[in-house]
Amino acid sequence: RLHVAGCSLGLGPLRGGQAAAAGGVRDEVKEYYGKVLQKSADLQTNACCTAVELPQEVKAAIGKVHPEVVSKYFGCGLCVPEALSGLSVLDLGCGSGRDCYVLAQLVGESGSVVGVDMTDEQLSTARQHVAWHADAFGYARPNTDFKQGYIEDLKGIGLGDETFDVVVSNCVVNLSPDKAAVLREAFRVLKAGGEMYFSDVYADRRVPPHLRDDPLLYGECLGGALYWNDFLALAKAAGFADPRLVEDAPITVANPALEEKLCGIRFYSATYRLFKLPGRLEADCEDYGQAVVYKGTLPGRAAAFDLDSHHHIEAGKVFPVCGNTYHMLASTRFRQHFEYVGAHPHEAGKSAHFGIFDGCGKSLPFASASAAGAGGQCC
Repeated sequence: RLHVAGCSLGLGPLRGGQAAAAGGVRDEVKEYYGKVLQKSADLQTNACCTAVELPQEVKAAIGKVHPEVVSKYFGCGLCVPEALSGLSVLDLGCGSGRDCYVLAQLVGESGSVVGVDMTDEQLSTARQHVAWHADAFGYARPNTDFKQGYIEDLKGIGLGDETFDVVVSNCVVNLSPDKAAVLREAFRVLKAGGEMYFSDVYADRRVPPHLRDDPLLYGECLGGALYWNDFLALAKAAGFADPRLVEDAPITVANPALEEKLCGIRFYSATYRLFKLPGRLEADCEDYGQAVVYKGTLPGRAAAFDLDSHHHIEAGKVFPVCGNTYHMLASTRFRQHFEYVGAHPHEAGKSAHFGIFDGCGKSLPFASASAAGAGGQCC
């Protein structure tokens, strides 16, 4: 689990009044993250710097990142998913590149990492240390590349359809005036079976316009925070049918003047994983009588694997799953790390359906279902 550089981004082209508004936001973000902030300590709140315990392999990887890159880290969550060896990874809003250089070690010399950002100063820091890091990692050639552009228009910087295995971002989506476009672009560039694994700031309600328009609150990743339920709707509309919450923590602003402005709105740092599995995931968790057995083979996770906050899967134990969870394991890079029980949920004629999966937040809606002797009566 890792905090990685993040609160800079690109804001893509919009139309009419939206374009003018986006241009204003873009200029403010460039100014804030390119000139106002010179190091992490310059942040006015702790919204972009939530503290978490880092796994040993991540601590070791950070230790090999150039000190200047580390000093310009602005992150809010956990952006290192499992099983990255040999993969192609895209970082949205890469900032000075700390996350890219950590990920470059985890994907290995056969993998690749591309970082996208719009801020000249941040990209300059990232780019000037490319060769230094390749040498520090013992690679014959760099496996990192940094592109200047807008995360809402990845096609505009030449990133094609189904190019990446994993997309990450850290405290970036909240800064975009068109968050739906960011999610659509992430879905487009992901390969089938890939995932967007990202951390961001969310609010317990919709942030009112006068707070969204506050330059300081916006730059500190609070003004643009999505209401959590609006985020779920946007993710599903983009094609990510079943967003999974991995981890979350409350944000304490720790700045009395700003806290008074916020009028009781509560903010959270949260990490989600969104899988691109077209035609595989359903709107709800359905029960097909399936289960998985974790082999304990993911590096650093011999005892158990946490798919998300509700799926702690112990090694060697039969673990019942819904059809969606089955696909998130069987139809992705995690396939080899599990054994599977029961038929594939979309193999026609081979899988029985047992209704909604128990414990997934939804149940049979009919009050008569609990009445004694219900069922079997004529209409």
